[in-house]
Amino acid sequence: MDKALVRVERDEGVAWVTLDNPASMNALSAPMLEQLSRVVDGIHGDASVRCVVITGAGKAFCAGGDLLGFRAAVAEGSPHPLLDKLRYAQDVFDRIAALPMPVVGAVNGYAIAGGLELLLCCDLILAAESAKIGDGHARYGIIPGGGASARLPRKLSANRANYLLLTGELLPAKTLEDWGLVNRVVPDAELTAAAGTLARTICGHSPLGLRTIKDLLRNSTESSAAQATRAEIDAFADYANSRDFAEGLAAFAEKRQPKFSGH
Repeated sequence: MDKALVRVERDEGVAWVTLDNPASMNALSAPMLEQLSRVVDGIHGDASVRCVVITGAGKAFCAGGDLLGFRAAVAEGSPHPLLDKLRYAQDVFDRIAALPMPVVGAVNGYAIAGGLELLLCCDLILAAESAKIGDGHARYGIIPGGGASARLPRKLSANRANYLLLTGELLPAKTLEDWGLVNRVVPDAELTAAAGTLARTICGHSPLGLRTIKDLLRNSTESSAAQATRAEIDAFADYANSRDFAEGLAAFAEKRQPKFSGH
């Protein structure tokens, strides 16, 4: 049996996904990506999951791609094996970004290159005070292959995205909180508790409403502002017929906490 490199635990609507190969600083080897892919597919089809938290075991969230594996692929004499690996990684990342429920990245340590690209697929990011985050590709003469050049400028200003991509520098989590990439920095010992509190808050909201918001946010980056605002009305027309919408309005009128069903 293959070693478990990705752990998933479900707890009261939260799926905790942990990259678990501390010896490699959770580098995204082919086996780890394959296991992560299976975990993501399982979450996509699990209506009981209302929020996902992704974190790492040990001193790193994820140190990026498996550069030794890259070198071995290039040594085969053709770029195609490496390109196939990159396409596969992009596919896994795309499916994380497309999860219908909110995804929280909990950065426990280093998040570099592919680790940053994995974080960019998350909807919210919490980070431990000691965490260091950066692109890092340029330091080894490599270019992004997991979506950083596409997603980073959509999360940060162009100048700040340029800085991370062109310098390869690792920055403290607090700096990236100031820049707007990280939502909140917490003491190292409080990261898991903070992620759990945030996830439980999200789990109390309407799953259907959050899924609709995620769809609108995703589509807005591919549309003009006018198209994106019209899309809100189209989505609202569908959502207005849902039980969650009626329940939210009733709870407000009755001064109680809503009980959402996701329908």
